[in-house]
Amino acid sequence: MSKVKDKIEIIIADDHMMIREGLKQLLELDGTMKVIAEANDGEECLNLLNKKIHPDILLLDINMPDMNGFTICEKIRNFVSCPIIFLTARIEDCDKIKGFAVGGDDYVVKPFSIDELEARVAAHLRREKRHSSSAIVQFDNNIVIDYSSRVVFYRNAEINFTKKEFDIIEFLSQNKGIIFDRETIYEKVWGLDGSGDNSVITEHIRRIRTKFLSMGDNPYIETVWGCGYKWKK
Repeated sequence: MSKVKDKIEIIIADDHMMIREGLKQLLELDGTMKVIAEANDGEECLNLLNKKIHPDILLLDINMPDMNGFTICEKIRNFVSCPIIFLTARIEDCDKIKGFAVGGDDYVVKPFSIDELEARVAAHLRREKRHSSSAIVQFDNNIVIDYSSRVVFYRNAEINFTKKEFDIIEFLSQNKGIIFDRETIYEKVWGLDGSGDNSVITEHIRRIRTKFLSMGDNPYIETVWGCGYKWKK
């Protein structure tokens, strides 16, 4: 029987010791979170996760010297299912798109307040809890979505979606026929105000459609010009 966790378990990967130690002290202050491991560089982070340590959240610095956060995220995403929050000194839209494409879940820009970081951690954990509900739905003769295992099948063949791509599919398909603008999709999927992140949603939906179309002739997500997107009924 698995042990029930009494605290949110976190791994911090950042090459600045003072940042790691500062985050550890602040996050553990109220007793609800525990930093279970720290990594000084990308290689150490990979070694920790390869030892089957299963954190609830991974805080991952982008600009580490030996291996940047994007590369680490891409290497671990197939076997690490927890939310990954990038820590960065600055971020451009093109970097956001790249980070989400390799499986990242969110960004926090340095310097940041501990209240902001805790709010983002809590938002991601709430969504993870919602995602754990079990359901398998067949949408037509071709598409089946297993929400519990987070897998999409087209004519019994699995389509490989990133974590965030699946989150968007999950949200839209569970509200089929309803039109959502990009800000609402960002807020529902990422859990925070999505203003200024329209390009991220557009790029994710483009990738989702491309993958669906590569398997058949139906992209499933429809653009309603001037309004947003909906899952076709």
